Amino acid sequence: MGEQSRILAVLGPTNTGKTHFAIERMLGYRTGVIGLPLRLLAREVYDKIVAVRGPSVVALVTGEERIVPPRTQYWVCTVEAMPEGMGADFVAVDEIQLCADPERGHVFTDRLLRMRGQKETQFLGAHTMRGAIAALVPGVEFVGRERMSQLTYTGSKKISKMPARSAIVGFSVENVYAFAELLRRQKGGAAVVMGALSPRTRNAQVDLYQNGDVDYLVATDAIGMGLNLDINHVAFSSLTKFDGRRMRNLAPNELGQIAGRAGRGMTSGTFGVTGEAPELPDDMAQAIMDHRFTPIRKVEWRNAALQFGTVDALIASLEQKPENDWLVRAREADDLVVLRTLAEDAEIAARASDGASVRLLWDVCRVPDFRGISHAEHAGLLERIFSDLHEHGRVGEEWLAGHVARIDRTDGDIDTLSKRLAYIRTWTYVAQRKGWVGDENHWRETTRAVEDRLSDALHDALTQRFVDRRTSVLMRRLKQKDAIVAEVNDKGEVTVEGEFVGRLEGFRFRQDKTSGGQEAKAVAQASLQALAPHFHLRADKFYNAPDTEIDFTEQGGLMWGESAVGKLVAGADPLKPQVEAFVDDTAGPEVMQKVQRRLQHFIDRKVATLFEPLLNIQRDEELSGLARGFGFQLVENFGIIPRGEVADEVKALDQDARGQLRKHGVRFGQFTIFMPLLLKPAPTRLRLVLWSLKMGLQEFPEAPPPGLVTVPAGTSAPAGYHSMSGYRAAGERAIRIDMLERLADMLRSEDSRGGFEANADMLSITGMTLEQFADLMQGLGYKAEQGEREKVKPVDAALDDAPEPSETGAPDEVTTAEEAVEKIAEDGLAPVTEVPPEEPEVAPDIPEMSETEVPVGDVPDAAKDETEMEVFYTFTWAGRAAKARSEGRGKPQGGKPRPKGGKPKGKGKPRREEGAKSFSSKPAKKDKIDPDNPFAAALMGLKDKS
Repeated sequence: MGEQSRILAVLGPTNTGKTHFAIERMLGYRTGVIGLPLRLLAREVYDKIVAVRGPSVVALVTGEERIVPPRTQYWVCTVEAMPEGMGADFVAVDEIQLCADPERGHVFTDRLLRMRGQKETQFLGAHTMRGAIAALVPGVEFVGRERMSQLTYTGSKKISKMPARSAIVGFSVENVYAFAELLRRQKGGAAVVMGALSPRTRNAQVDLYQNGDVDYLVATDAIGMGLNLDINHVAFSSLTKFDGRRMRNLAPNELGQIAGRAGRGMTSGTFGVTGEAPELPDDMAQAIMDHRFTPIRKVEWRNAALQFGTVDALIASLEQKPENDWLVRAREADDLVVLRTLAEDAEIAARASDGASVRLLWDVCRVPDFRGISHAEHAGLLERIFSDLHEHGRVGEEWLAGHVARIDRTDGDIDTLSKRLAYIRTWTYVAQRKGWVGDENHWRETTRAVEDRLSDALHDALTQRFVDRRTSVLMRRLKQKDAIVAEVNDKGEVTVEGEFVGRLEGFRFRQDKTSGGQEAKAVAQASLQALAPHFHLRADKFYNAPDTEIDFTEQGGLMWGESAVGKLVAGADPLKPQVEAFVDDTAGPEVMQKVQRRLQHFIDRKVATLFEPLLNIQRDEELSGLARGFGFQLVENFGIIPRGEVADEVKALDQDARGQLRKHGVRFGQFTIFMPLLLKPAPTRLRLVLWSLKMGLQEFPEAPPPGLVTVPAGTSAPAGYHSMSGYRAAGERAIRIDMLERLADMLRSEDSRGGFEANADMLSITGMTLEQFADLMQGLGYKAEQGEREKVKPVDAALDDAPEPSETGAPDEVTTAEEAVEKIAEDGLAPVTEVPPEEPEVAPDIPEMSETEVPVGDVPDAAKDETEMEVFYTFTWAGRAAKARSEGRGKPQGGKPRPKGGKPKGKGKPRREEGAKSFSSKPAKKDKIDPDNPFAAALMGLKDKS
């Protein structure tokens, strides 16, 4: 270095043009090197110089990027990557005040002490470094530069009131993302700039901001290091940061460095705080505005004269203390920590046995931990790299390829892509080191291509998450105060200025949930203005729509096609529900009234159609006395009443009263009083909705699937649900009430006191297995005793089971078949039922038996010669108390159980034990056939034939 070399310290606050001045001076020399604090800033300066001198003479060297043309004259580098011993005419180091940084300060101090240009050297930074530079650099000339614009503190501002062209500064990734998301909702979006981003991603995000696609930038303190952006206001979201070791408060000079990014050229800027950040103290705010900060008294230092004889000698040289009072030994950096860890490994220690090996080990230890993983994992990775380099002279090709291939994926969210970018930076760094990989060009291109793909994917993910282009466009038009064009298509999709903003569902506007804040209000206002005439057109169309286009849901909702337009609410009369229309207030009262009238007409007609038999009872003026009262009970219970609940009322009805009710289709069954026409799926579905409204249920139970004879009884259904759905719970399943009456009719002919077995017809009509049928019978009040016996041949079984003539008793004095049922039910004898159903429209669903099923007692041919055992059940009536419990009346009585084979006790004479009493439905002889007899027509036909 000749004596003619000039050393300049160009000091001043931000926005003084220091970096621009150094670039111009460098280009005035034949060769030059400039060191910058961030690779993002290095890339920005590189692009500027390339635009002036062309790419053939400009090199870019960072930890992860290396572009070195053969005729390189100007080197743009990060400070750590500045080449030494180049003998360049010009050398410059930017942001020299970072000599005091605890993490990287020793690198800047080394450049301050040892890096010189042949003709000119410049150190660019803040005034706080003046004393340190004067003490450490003999012969230095100081050049002061003043800020070209004013910087003003404006206090705290909410995000909603943040002015356009603002940068919100956070000191963690989580903080940056949170504010970017908030700005997307309230302001249409924000660009994101962080030091961890690749240059490609960072440039794409900056373009979003610089081009005006978004008016807000969310960044880390990376923007304080010379990034030149058109920022009018800087807002700090926090005044503390994690410096790698602990959380600490930011110093005034650090805040001033970042706040100084506001205002470019002659344009003044402002700064303040936002979010949970406290107000700046007055003296601190004034110091930032006046650029007055405490001078730096100490700079970080680490010995650069390293000893590579042994690992211990290297560590000792790195731990050497400085002799100058301005210098303070830097805290233990990551590279020294890794060196200590690897030195404890016996294999590594054996390999690092000479100067060249120790130097190689130190180079490997200086690979940054871009991944931010645990110290042990990072040391393990570097151990493998060193072993490969020491043993083979290069990193293993297959091992490297495997790692790169696993990273080369562009799927995943922002965090996933960011982690992959951090991982590929490690291999990009390795590929950039001369001689570390076999085919350097291939791996440099490969790792760069992977980083570019990940960078593009990350940019897309950031834009998609934090930029609402629709809201951005809308806000731009609102600023211009132009008329906003909104349209509604035939699907109800609403667009504003060609951007989708929501959907019209029925008569309510559903705004797209991605908008928020002031923009959401503007979107809603513009959309509803456009929808005003459309509401009236749609209301007219709905009012004239046929009932087939409208339906009700099982939860009481009212649908027009696929759109919810209202809901049912309970009225004064259970069969007269009211409607509540879903109409936006902005549609107007006229639209509301029209929609509500149409919905009321629909549900009134639906009730009148499906419950016509029930309403006829209400309108029948000929009904009188007890018949009329019982008829109103049926109406109040939607046509279905468990007989046990009205046993006394039924007994009080004489045959004339019952006949009047039968004319309306009422059936007096053994277990249920019901109207068979109302058991069809459509009335059942509506009945459950009306019943749920009457009961005030929050969640309406759904109707059972149509066509099923039995369904699971369940335990969570509300009381009364099974009856309203047309079923009766018995055991673990519920059986349809009309099929239950048919089953009861079959049971009438059985010896319920002496015991009987289920036949194939019983199992067939219920569609149950024998075990399920036994559970059902117990639920109906029978005892089921399980037994096992040898399966007999069908013929033998038929002969053995043939009933004796004496088992059928003589008919008692009853007049009609139904009266026989009534009498037996009321006397509390063995359960019987009516004759087969009188209403053919309720067809029973009797499952067919497959060819492989064998009726009880049958034996396949292949097993004729083998003895087989079969399980059977004997059913006996459990008594009057069990009958009451099965009908929901009464409670189990106390006392000791009756001994097996004993006789039941009760009032009056004991009943005969030879069998159950049998009744006949044959009427007494009369001159005229009873018109109420369900067999009247058949009997009349037989009489005519005779």
